[in-house]
Amino acid sequence: MTYKTKGTCSSQIDFDLKDGKVYNVRFTGGCNGNLKGIGALVEGQDAQDVITRLEGTTCGFKSTSCPDQLAKALKEALNQ
Repeated sequence: MTYKTKGTCSSQIDFDLKDGKVYNVRFTGGCNGNLKGIGALVEGQDAQDVITRLEGTTCGFKSTSCPDQLAKALKEALNQ
């Protein structure tokens, strides 16, 4: 799935969802090393668990963050 982010330095998140598990998370833009780390940490994890952990994370003065946007993307994918 491809998700266009809103309010973050990254502009897009691509990922695969198989049997409710998260795979191949790739961010376009943003803090390269940190976002690769997030992708590695959530690899193979249950999407609902990832949402619970990341949802609501903020970045500085912003009301969202790249992890929060990943949670939103996963929610959208699960609701399709």
